[in-house]
Amino acid sequence: MLLPLCQQVQTSTGIIPLTAELKQAYLDSQEAMAAKGLRVLAFAWRELREGHNSGVQEQDLTLSGLVGLEDPFRPEVPEAMRLCRAAGIKVIMVTGDHPHTALAIGRQIGQIQSEHPVVITGEQLRKLSETQLRLALDAPDIIFARVGADQKMRIVAALKKKKQIVAVTGDGVNDAPALKLADIGIAMGIAGTDVAKEAADMILLDDNFASIIAAIEEGRAVYANIRKFLTYILTSNIPEIMPYLAFALLKIPLPLTIIQILAVDLGTDMLPALGLGVEKPEANSMNQPPRSRQERLLDWPLLLRAYLFLGVLEAMVSMAAYYFVLHTGGWQWGEQLDSHSPLYLQATTACFSAIIITQIVNVFLCKTPARSVFGATLWDNPIILWGIVLEIVLLGLIDYTPWGNAIFGTQPLMAEVWVFILPFSVGMLVLEELRKWVICRLD
Repeated sequence: MLLPLCQQVQTSTGIIPLTAELKQAYLDSQEAMAAKGLRVLAFAWRELREGHNSGVQEQDLTLSGLVGLEDPFRPEVPEAMRLCRAAGIKVIMVTGDHPHTALAIGRQIGQIQSEHPVVITGEQLRKLSETQLRLALDAPDIIFARVGADQKMRIVAALKKKKQIVAVTGDGVNDAPALKLADIGIAMGIAGTDVAKEAADMILLDDNFASIIAAIEEGRAVYANIRKFLTYILTSNIPEIMPYLAFALLKIPLPLTIIQILAVDLGTDMLPALGLGVEKPEANSMNQPPRSRQERLLDWPLLLRAYLFLGVLEAMVSMAAYYFVLHTGGWQWGEQLDSHSPLYLQATTACFSAIIITQIVNVFLCKTPARSVFGATLWDNPIILWGIVLEIVLLGLIDYTPWGNAIFGTQPLMAEVWVFILPFSVGMLVLEELRKWVICRLD
């Protein structure tokens, strides 16, 4: 823009006419500096005499030279870009800089990896139809350079029409419309203007792009942890319901009492469940593609795993323990037991204790829903570990103390009952590992 206004150039030996050869030399220098990622400014001047016409100052200028400004990126940005690619997040640079500057920076930070990326300037963007723009956005690597505020909005609108979730970062007043239109507008907290901050949904306090990627990883962890929590909590519903169905349909003594169900739901299960809610992000969480917009926290796969697989396994273990105690105690089918008889109290205690033991196994199965338990770090969550300790302590108090027996209707169990329960719990772990292996092979 400045070069056509210049008629001469200032050199080390003086002012000389700006010839076509010199113009080309300056243009080549600009391209070379931009290719290094520098932002290039041209400087020119003219001497004004008294009584000059203020309306025609910018003409017959003398070109002083070019200045290249380096705006270095943060060292953590290349790793953030790598994580974006692994996580299926497409980063598009939309800048007012020279195309060569934008392309050089894009290559340096790892955003651009193909040999021939698509680079679209603001002038070219004005000539593209909506269909052409949407097709251009399908390119693996794309940069928009020398664009205006209205064009940023157009790019965001085109991405949203392609059913993409769009996050936009910006700091200037001209970024506000695009920030407002995006699904998530992210303003810079340090360099951002008040207008940009007002238009944004989120303010980045450290102005660091890598913080956005860390937030995405944390968001994925929160989502996964809620699903783990739900699976763990819902699983215990089946072994709690099954005794009542068996009582109604098979005419057997009630295997589990209301107070024992409350002991599971409000006592032993609480701390491990809370521990699942604060799990660290999975090691491969940023190697997974983004989930579908239609995916829900509580979906059919989760319900089927909790209710029809893990829950059924827990119910089988608890009912097997119940019948084991009754059988060893000489109970015959159809025989009625007094609710205070030692055999009945021991049988309900076995059912209750089996649920607790299988829930201890289940917390580790829910901790690693897709990976093998044997290849995961199981001891890195102190809340879960203390929760398991609390479960065991409460189980001991409920089963083996006089006041625990009186409040919860339990009776101390013999050693052979624990020997019967524990292999079943291990079997539950083995079957879940087999399910994961089958699903992994099918995928």
